[in-house]
Amino acid sequence: MSDLVVEARNLAKVFGRGANQVEALRDISLRVAPGEFVSLIGPSGCGKSTLLRLIGDLTAPTSGSLTVNGKPARQARIDRDYGIVFQKSTLLDWRTVTKNVELPLEIMHIDQRSDRAAEMLDLVQLGDFGGHYPWQLSGGMQQRVAIARALAFRPSLLLMDEPFGALDEMTRELMQQELLRIWHETETTVVFVTHSIPEAVLLSDHVVVMSPRPGKISDIIETGLPHPRDEDTRESQQYYDKITEVREALRQERPA
Repeated sequence: MSDLVVEARNLAKVFGRGANQVEALRDISLRVAPGEFVSLIGPSGCGKSTLLRLIGDLTAPTSGSLTVNGKPARQARIDRDYGIVFQKSTLLDWRTVTKNVELPLEIMHIDQRSDRAAEMLDLVQLGDFGGHYPWQLSGGMQQRVAIARALAFRPSLLLMDEPFGALDEMTRELMQQELLRIWHETETTVVFVTHSIPEAVLLSDHVVVMSPRPGKISDIIETGLPHPRDEDTRESQQYYDKITEVREALRQERPA
């Protein structure tokens, strides 16, 4: 077993061929240690989501190497080493909240699914909503169910692709605090894609700054903010300083 959850070396991704070829990522090297919260940030089209999809084996790299828990990404997917949460909750409207959380456990033929689903719903503070259907919940509550589902089989890695991007600002801030709480309680490693600089700084141990396409890692900024992070953190000078540091790193990557 590797002492790294994610290790990418000289990773590249090209889509298409000939005149339609698009170089999405170039020479990506990244190391994510167990228990870390790492955010990927950069301009639209820089390949943040593509990199996340490579880690999750939802697409294959053109060149370079990538391991998850010391294994090829494909084997890690087969072994269910990670859960994924997308911008849309992708819940099944015809299944109750409990049955949505149980879905990956059913696929994996894991017993005692109802107990595990109840545990996960308690974790995301929705223990009283197991019998509801997704359409009866707010957007933030649906995303909490999606997080519960992604964690139901105890993955070592949680991949999150702009999970709060469609939420209003107040709900988004609430979900950020909820995610920090869940992360501390589960000690799961998180790789998180976002367009929001304040969100990346608040949540992360490290913010990975990416350049315009072809996406490259231009900087990795350690936030160093103390835990727990709460409303006082949002008002601290260190928080504002780190936001400025990330913003300046992104500004340097803008085309002339």
